[in-house]
Amino acid sequence: MNKRILALLAAFGATTIYGLNHTIAKVIMPEYIGAFGLVMLRVVGATVLFWIISFAFPNEKIDRKDFFRIGIATLFGMCINMLMFIKGLSLSTPINSSVIVTLTPIMVMILSAIFLKEKITTKKGFGILMGFGGAILLILQGSDYTLNAPNIPLGNIMMFVNAMCYGTYLVLIKPMTQKYTTITLMKWMFLGGVILNLPLTFSEFTAVEWTSLPFEAIWRMAFVVVGTTFFAYLFNVYALRTLSPTTVGAFVYLQPFMGILFATYTGNDQMDVIKGMATALVFTGVYLVTQKKKVT
Repeated sequence: MNKRILALLAAFGATTIYGLNHTIAKVIMPEYIGAFGLVMLRVVGATVLFWIISFAFPNEKIDRKDFFRIGIATLFGMCINMLMFIKGLSLSTPINSSVIVTLTPIMVMILSAIFLKEKITTKKGFGILMGFGGAILLILQGSDYTLNAPNIPLGNIMMFVNAMCYGTYLVLIKPMTQKYTTITLMKWMFLGGVILNLPLTFSEFTAVEWTSLPFEAIWRMAFVVVGTTFFAYLFNVYALRTLSPTTVGAFVYLQPFMGILFATYTGNDQMDVIKGMATALVFTGVYLVTQKKKVT
């Protein structure tokens, strides 16, 4: 199969997993595990899985000059990004999180303008303002639907930071995907993620009553580790070997559709006028940002 098609399928698979995760991960916090404890479970579980399968692949040595870039990418992608998303999700709602993450392509474009000197046109600038406007609308939103959502504004802000960090991660790691295999990058980056997250997550991780967890909690935790962390990160880094960060980031647009459908179907969230307006603003904004200039 064509490499580009495989890359597109990988990116689609990752965003599908993320779309379901907004609700699946939300349900188990904080009753069975704290937000930061879940982050620790994610990075430890993914590290074990990536190191196990790495023995089936040729061993690659990381050049010393690449340590810094990979380390910074790890900080944004396996530490701050995860901490902000999971904690934000525990405070807010699945629909809010699935909408706010669509700001990632806008973040990628802004970072590309800063670091790669790509020009921001008037149309794209207007798109940025609309996207941020939608996010701010959600951040300031109050809600009567507060099932397991103790602080929606703060949670939305944290997920906004998550979108910025994930966009930064995509831009930083792209050059490394051309130099190293996906497995090599993931095994070292997630190991670094364990070290970086340990101080903030260890207490909540050890507080979990692992021996008394019901199956409802176990399968959801397994999905977060195997699906949302192992396979989703694996798929995205594989996709980045062929596709641009902006293209991979654009697949995040599918998350709200999947997230909203799954959350409303399972009764873990509901759509309202404010969320609908915010979704429309964000979608219009990212559409304008990702439009390519017509060649005449």
